[in-house]
Amino acid sequence: MDRETGRPGTGLRTGPRTPPAGVARTPRPRLAQGVPGAPPPPPARRPRRRGPRLLAAVGVGLLLAGGGVVAVDRLGQDRAAPAPLTPAGRALAATGAGRPAALADLAALIGERRERVRRAPANRASWAVLGAALAERAARSGAPGAYTEAERALQRALAQGGTPDVRALTGLAVLAAARQDWAGAVRWGEAARDRAPGRVGAYRVLLEAYPGTGDAEGADRALERLRKVRPGPVAEVAAAWVHRERGWREDAEATVYDAAARAATPAERAAALSRAGDLAWERGEAETALARYEGALRAEPEHDGAAAGRARALAGLGRSEEALTAWARARAAAPRPGYAVESGELLLALGRSAEAADHFALARHQAAALARDGVRQELVLGRLEADHGDPAEAVRLLTEEHRRHPGPAASGALGWALHKAGRSAEALPRLRAAVKDGPNTARPAYHLGMVHLALGERGAARRQLTRALRLAPEFSPLHAERARRELATLGEPAWGPPPA
Repeated sequence: MDRETGRPGTGLRTGPRTPPAGVARTPRPRLAQGVPGAPPPPPARRPRRRGPRLLAAVGVGLLLAGGGVVAVDRLGQDRAAPAPLTPAGRALAATGAGRPAALADLAALIGERRERVRRAPANRASWAVLGAALAERAARSGAPGAYTEAERALQRALAQGGTPDVRALTGLAVLAAARQDWAGAVRWGEAARDRAPGRVGAYRVLLEAYPGTGDAEGADRALERLRKVRPGPVAEVAAAWVHRERGWREDAEATVYDAAARAATPAERAAALSRAGDLAWERGEAETALARYEGALRAEPEHDGAAAGRARALAGLGRSEEALTAWARARAAAPRPGYAVESGELLLALGRSAEAADHFALARHQAAALARDGVRQELVLGRLEADHGDPAEAVRLLTEEHRRHPGPAASGALGWALHKAGRSAEALPRLRAAVKDGPNTARPAYHLGMVHLALGERGAARRQLTRALRLAPEFSPLHAERARRELATLGEPAWGPPPA
């Protein structure tokens, strides 16, 4: 195993070999010719007859080429480079190694496997590969209908009988995570891990799914195992997000930058740079975040997470019209309701209320379409209703989400919905838990500060609002400005003893 790249070694020695004792090293004649003082070349040898064994060796070399022509002489010294992988082959190699594949390559693999299962409907392996590729594309494109198609292919793979194909199990885990069914993602991910402990794909899903169920220790165990199974960029990008969820920002930044530097493919580099952009944005460095997101988009122009991050960074820099164009690009890459909500809030901050309402309506329409495809949307819809709709409906949606996935994200969203519904005293412990147990980001601190303010706790409100703006001065085009206004109203803390 190569310690630097994490790839298997060749098993061949590359350094000089020492001959056995008593055996002199004989210079190769070709190298000695024309060198002053070199011994003359040995007498010419009578050429050998090239019999059937040579022809057989050449034939084997051609067969092993896998479609590329490789000419092999009798010593095996003249060998052409292997034929380059097709786009479908690249996607298959990437997914097999647990790396992100380019979306164009995934599309090629899906087309190839659809043709295979059409010709051989009972081919379990082809159904498993097709379903896993469809699940990966659904997770990254967010397109309604893609999830159901992936599930059908994966279930078809399992229905063929025999030992479950680990690719089908991993694909079902990816699909469950994309639907935000964290319990299902854990169930299928653990099944895939137990079936093939040395494969990477299951660990990637489990690292996302365990925090969704509130199991931080499970995420730590999965990360430790992934680093043993496949050290390198895939593990480091995953590690960065585990560290981020714990609030360990310096550790997260160190690992994700290392992953970007060691990325082996454009898709892998895009994933690492997009995460680096997220971390820079969350610590209030909009310029740095913008550079990282743009680097990710150069590596993979269809990366919707990087497109959305670029839109946020542009808005934070005050480049509002560019940000709206960037949001349109993100929505075209993946119709995620959250993108429509964020672009709507930017429009609202610009005073364009009618356009903002259209974006909020689009978010509800997209959420309904995804819900029909089995994608849970309580979290995004609850946040939308809390700030721009019916807070009581937000409480209902987020109570259900918190019951299923009692992690910091659901706890914080439910707390904010309770506050907006006029139940600030009930909201306070939930928001405190979200700030304590979740990532060290600005929005939960802002929400907690606003609840303290509603309860008349001015000192606590000042601390949390100041903290939110210190973490990221432009964390939201709508809410960051309100945090500044409330801090200005609160003024400086009073020094000295309280009045008599």
